[in-house]
Amino acid sequence: MTTTTSRPIGSHTPTAGGLAKAALPYLDAAGSEVAQVYVANSRGWALPPGDPAQDAAFREGCEQRGVPVYIHASLLLNLGSPTPATVEKSIATLAHALQRGAAIGATGVVFHSGSAVDADYYDTAMTQVRESLLPLLDAAAASGGPKLLMEPTAGGGRSLASRMDQVGPYLDTVDRHPWLGICFDTCHAWAAGHDLARPGGMTETLDELVAAIGDRLWLVHANDSRDACGSIRDRHETIGKGSIGEAAFAELMTHPATAGIPVVAETPTEGHVGHAHDIATLKRLRP
Repeated sequence: MTTTTSRPIGSHTPTAGGLAKAALPYLDAAGSEVAQVYVANSRGWALPPGDPAQDAAFREGCEQRGVPVYIHASLLLNLGSPTPATVEKSIATLAHALQRGAAIGATGVVFHSGSAVDADYYDTAMTQVRESLLPLLDAAAASGGPKLLMEPTAGGGRSLASRMDQVGPYLDTVDRHPWLGICFDTCHAWAAGHDLARPGGMTETLDELVAAIGDRLWLVHANDSRDACGSIRDRHETIGKGSIGEAAFAELMTHPATAGIPVVAETPTEGHVGHAHDIATLKRLRP
């Protein structure tokens, strides 16, 4: 990860029409200092090979801009699923994202923690997580490829990790492998019951996270929420216009744990305008 105290700020970036052709102008228009992209349908299992020319142009363009790149894996992915076919597809999806990440120079691949669906399946689900992730992590580490970043979810469905006290045990399941880090999503934490809007609430939540994971916070998703704390609903809102509020994001941007950590907005937008607004807000709150 970067060693500067600055927090690069960007957004999830569209790629329809060609990775470089679509994403690079978007980065410039939004004022992005970091990019997050999908390399496949976010709600499908297809594993497209990518376009080598677009991959090379995108990688070169991001390198020229000094923009680190992250991939978000399919939202269908669930390594804890009681359905074997879902687990198999999830493993294939992560392997594909890591391969595509290497091709485009990505720093990491974000994936959701997953769900056991049924409380009685929790122990088996965590065994699946271990058996699924360790080979992927070992292979990525051996090749020097992108790292994996587990993102705690908004809760519900017997989530394997949504609250901060569940993140440490998740890491322990894979022996705290050095190639696995954490992506902290503000909307998810809020939905899971962490009161980030209360003065000091964001600071306390990040303190709890750091106590559980040490220096493994490698990416932040900065999203306000349309819903109440503890709602287990993952509906993002423009920063400062949701139920979390701008003051919480000021705490986020000044917390020692986020020093040098990229921050990505996944907020509502039309074209680049909404993302440009939220990137500007976060830059204003950045020390």
